[in-house]
Amino acid sequence: MSQFLTLSERAIREAKRTPDAILPTLLIPLFFLVVNVGQAGKIFPADTTPFLQGQNYGAFQLPSSLLLAASFATSALYLVEEIENGYFDKLRAAPVSRWSLALGRLSAEGVKTLALSSVLVLCSLFFGIRISSGVGGFFLLIALTALWALGYAGFLQIVALRTRSAAATNSSSLIFFPLLFLTPNFVPRDMLTRPMEIAATLNPVTYVMEAIRSLVLDGYDWVVLGKGFLVAGLFALGMVALNVRTMRHYD
Repeated sequence: MSQFLTLSERAIREAKRTPDAILPTLLIPLFFLVVNVGQAGKIFPADTTPFLQGQNYGAFQLPSSLLLAASFATSALYLVEEIENGYFDKLRAAPVSRWSLALGRLSAEGVKTLALSSVLVLCSLFFGIRISSGVGGFFLLIALTALWALGYAGFLQIVALRTRSAAATNSSSLIFFPLLFLTPNFVPRDMLTRPMEIAATLNPVTYVMEAIRSLVLDGYDWVVLGKGFLVAGLFALGMVALNVRTMRHYD
């Protein structure tokens, strides 16, 4: 546990020293929120659109912005730097658990996302958005976002470990964009065309997005929330396990 906490604190301090890398993680999701609401807000007025539950269209778009913020993981790029300067080999040679080595950076990414998603939700209040599930729903919402961020950062770390390339790692982060748009991003799933509905149903991001959206619009739908946390949890657990396995076989 002490190894994990030491590596996690180190990764958090590392992120604090580069605030210019964190700022786009907040500004870009906010930009997409403003643009998407500006484009479709009049198409879906609050008083005549049932799926908005009386809120404006920004409430429907907020989950997309949160997940977008969760996809800007920087831990993998810091890992590439360590690999290139030889420090990662020193960590591997030290008596450090591979689980602590993998989770140190990933947990810091989760903490960073907790903070960023909290700020993003607070900023959304100025758009007239409210969290229907209240304070408890707010904490569940940011926890689910951070859990997804941990898993996605784990995926990027695997790319970093296998390629040892900053360019390849950075390019791999773009995989999230097609996944994001193959979801009920602009309308509910039952309003999609049949091919798009099938694609969204097969896409794990859909269930995380719908769980966050249910907290914003509906309150506590435990079936939807259960699916979202199950998908995000399995994804995070799988990525952490693959990180550990890759580090153990790292040559």
